[in-house]
Amino acid sequence: MDEDISLAKADSKADEGATVRKAQEVLERSSPSINQVCLIALTVLAVVYTLYFAAAVILPFVLALVLTGLLSPALQFMNRRLRVPRAIAALCLIFVVFTLVWVVGYLVVVPASSWIAKIPQSLPTLMEKLSFLQRPIALFEQGLQAFQDAVPSDGAEKVVEVKQSTDMGGKMLGIGSTVLAGSRAFVAQGLTVMLLLFFFLSSESLLRRVVEILPHFDDKRRVVSIVAETEDSISHYLLTVSLMNALVGLLAGLAVWLLGMPDPVLFGTIAFLLNYIPVLGPLTGVVIFFFAGIFSFPTALQALFPAGIYLGIHILEGEMITPMLLARRFTLNPIMVISSLIFWDWLWGVPGALLFTPLLAAIKIVCDHIEALAPLGHLMGEPPEKS
Repeated sequence: MDEDISLAKADSKADEGATVRKAQEVLERSSPSINQVCLIALTVLAVVYTLYFAAAVILPFVLALVLTGLLSPALQFMNRRLRVPRAIAALCLIFVVFTLVWVVGYLVVVPASSWIAKIPQSLPTLMEKLSFLQRPIALFEQGLQAFQDAVPSDGAEKVVEVKQSTDMGGKMLGIGSTVLAGSRAFVAQGLTVMLLLFFFLSSESLLRRVVEILPHFDDKRRVVSIVAETEDSISHYLLTVSLMNALVGLLAGLAVWLLGMPDPVLFGTIAFLLNYIPVLGPLTGVVIFFFAGIFSFPTALQALFPAGIYLGIHILEGEMITPMLLARRFTLNPIMVISSLIFWDWLWGVPGALLFTPLLAAIKIVCDHIEALAPLGHLMGEPPEKS
């Protein structure tokens, strides 16, 4: 009897061991190994560092690709319907785009420089109008000082020396050199984008060559589908958003003109440009319109009118009209949108903040067409509404 019991226990332990080994084999097959996880993490870090340190090279390519997706429908119309050669059509479209960029820059830079020049003379008046904020600011400074006093120091005395330079000529020379260097870099990148955009628009050989070298027909069809859907989605998005932003700029400029503020074209253009950046753009616009009202009206209460009208226009456009126009074609998870905005703004600054939505949409389209990346594409999509 004892032998039978011991044999039964041995068989039970053997069965348990076999079950554990089978579960471990299933886990090993279904989950990536530590080496694979580390390799993926290192690859992601390498891509991020490359995008960050090679921004001067990569950013013109990305901007040219986005503009190519925007201008492709117009190019196809001119080439197939109007029988215009692709090279000539590409040159016409590039001329129109960069002329619009120059006009918008002129509308912003010239009036904005006059407003900036008024700030030193208007600063005492500005402080007087904002005197009601002195008490909350003083309380905040007192609380911050009390917090700093409560934090134990390491015993080392920190001496902060403020050195005032008397060589104003040297300062102005340094500022002028910085501005000149920035202008040269901007012009150089603009010419690079223009050159790349011309070759992307005027030639179809790159996509054809990529499709030809793929070994399987399914891969060829998948690449063509990804490129076509990406161009269609990005062009539809940018065209719709540009039209709505133009409407926002028109209404904002009209409101500024009706309120009697100077330079309504400047503020309409600012509203048009800032509306390309979700969340941060409208918030910046509210601040700009508020301080413009401070400079234009005698009281702080009246200064709220321009900012309030601008905020109302943005809420009407951003929360009702544009989502209705893009709902079926361009749905992205709001959390992913905000995260992507923060990431691309950190990576490339203002250009990244302007380009992040087309980039996010292109990444989602690629993920939706690749089976291994389908879960990531599903995560980036907007969750369905509960009925």
